[in-house]
Amino acid sequence: MSTTTNRHAVASRARHDQLPDAAGGAPRRPAAPEPRVSGGRQDGAMGIEADRHEPVRADRASRARCSLGDPLFAERYRAIDARDTRFDGQFFTAVSSTGIYCRPSCPARTPKPENVTFYLTSAAAHEGGYRACKRCLPEATPGTPEWDLRRDVAGRAMRLIGDGVVDRDGIHGLAAGLGYTPRHVHRMLVAELGAGPLALARARRAQAARALLVSSDLPLSQVAFAAGFGSIRQFNETIQQVFAATPGELRARGRRGSHHDGAEPGIRGLAPGAATSGLAAGAPGADAPVRLGVDLPVRQPFDAPGVFAFLAARAVDRVEVADVSRGDRLRYARTLSLPHGPGAVDVVATAGPRGEWQVRAQLELVSLGDVAPAVARVRRMLDLDADPVAVDGALGADPVLAPLVARTPGIRVPGAVDPHELVVRALVGQQISVAAARTHLSRLAAHAGSTYSSTLPGLDRLFPTPDQILRTVPEPAPDEALDAARPLRLPGRAVRTVLATCRALADGGLAVHVGVEPEVLRAQLVARPGIGPWTAAYVAMRVLGDPDTWLTGDVAVLAGARSAGAITGDQPSAAAHRVLTERAAAWAPWRSYATMHLWQAATRQTTVR
Repeated sequence: MSTTTNRHAVASRARHDQLPDAAGGAPRRPAAPEPRVSGGRQDGAMGIEADRHEPVRADRASRARCSLGDPLFAERYRAIDARDTRFDGQFFTAVSSTGIYCRPSCPARTPKPENVTFYLTSAAAHEGGYRACKRCLPEATPGTPEWDLRRDVAGRAMRLIGDGVVDRDGIHGLAAGLGYTPRHVHRMLVAELGAGPLALARARRAQAARALLVSSDLPLSQVAFAAGFGSIRQFNETIQQVFAATPGELRARGRRGSHHDGAEPGIRGLAPGAATSGLAAGAPGADAPVRLGVDLPVRQPFDAPGVFAFLAARAVDRVEVADVSRGDRLRYARTLSLPHGPGAVDVVATAGPRGEWQVRAQLELVSLGDVAPAVARVRRMLDLDADPVAVDGALGADPVLAPLVARTPGIRVPGAVDPHELVVRALVGQQISVAAARTHLSRLAAHAGSTYSSTLPGLDRLFPTPDQILRTVPEPAPDEALDAARPLRLPGRAVRTVLATCRALADGGLAVHVGVEPEVLRAQLVARPGIGPWTAAYVAMRVLGDPDTWLTGDVAVLAGARSAGAITGDQPSAAAHRVLTERAAAWAPWRSYATMHLWQAATRQTTVR
């Protein structure tokens, strides 16, 4: 990570909250509140042994586990007094006198500094012997933006773990996605985050299980598999260790209304009969889908109108539907291709009395095993884990961007629910307008996509996979006269680029997923015939959530920059793009968000005209 990126990441994490000295009932004090990162420990059934001879750099150690005397401790300790919910999930505070770890905004009194240890992940707190606070519910928080900001192995690994790769493919699948051996991945994650991949995946499963337990009527056995646990025993042991309660006790406690400021990312509204239908995780042949309502925590401010308008303008017919006609209630729905089968999601954002936005999603799934990956992908699509305070603070310091930031606080960069789909959309959209791309993609989806029977009006088609595109879209010969009725009505060269890229995606020659390095992904895309730097950067920005992508040569960005006054004079476009690119260097590491501001400025200018 660059020095600039590190500086902004630290600044982002510095504005945090507080934790309890006596929250959550009788304490279970750990005998030694040290993280178990010493050499020779076996991490679960996989038997991945940490290398006792691997040095842990001091700066990495202080980030993963920070206690009194460490460089970051003073600013983090000052930050916990603010009790600002916007920074929940960015780090966790553990108190040795109680054996409890909390979210930054926990309302209990601030503990003594000598009793405090800050952890970067809840998994590291678990490994240190701490249990979750029953009062502030630290597992019910938005995720940290650090995993998008960081381009190292730890950040890439956390994106894959959040998508459920370890649950589906084990540590070897995670290591393959990162391009390292399982042993090396384990060693790096312990050094950087204070916990290995199994412990990190376990923390994610505990979070999902707790939400299901307290907010749904699912039988305990179905909760276990829906959260990603491999057995009932593993589920019971994890819940007991993390929450100091049995699953039944945790459910009973939740029914008594033990929520924190309404921020619980609960899963409610189970469809009648779904809880007793016998549907288990990994059972894609069930008669009826499972329907769950999910509250999605979001850091405020949140530019919901901008995100929903962006998605609505690009909505592919029958795959997506959107309604942004009401200013206080925005809706976007779409079909999903998930690990256990097809599904759909209906997302509604509702404006609160103080301008804050509440986001809720209705999930329609074939298998309960897809709850966690579906939620993770929707969160990435809406960029809900972003740090708007850090972004707005950095970009608002520029006099050109300051009015744009003031007009649209909490801007987001919409992500993608399916990396391969986004690649196809980006290729089809090269050199044409958003409206034209939407028309082409809608025709392609109708021709090549699978049918899907949804209870959500307007959705009856899945976006086609690379294999389906290859089977249904003929490749034109170089001198062939193109049929006007062909399924993908682009120039022959553009069609060949789409098909060649789909072939590489299908056979594994081109890896596009959330765990790829941005630089590697851009280089691999640009090396392919017919793919330019703009398309490669756009894919990195939306698939990886890369916060620092700059779309060189983007016409709309340039128009927005002229409107905002970042570019003055009548210089030719090529020269203006060079000037703007140089100016944008000062906006790192948030150039993706600056791009969104300039796109919005260009849209407003067009609307006015």
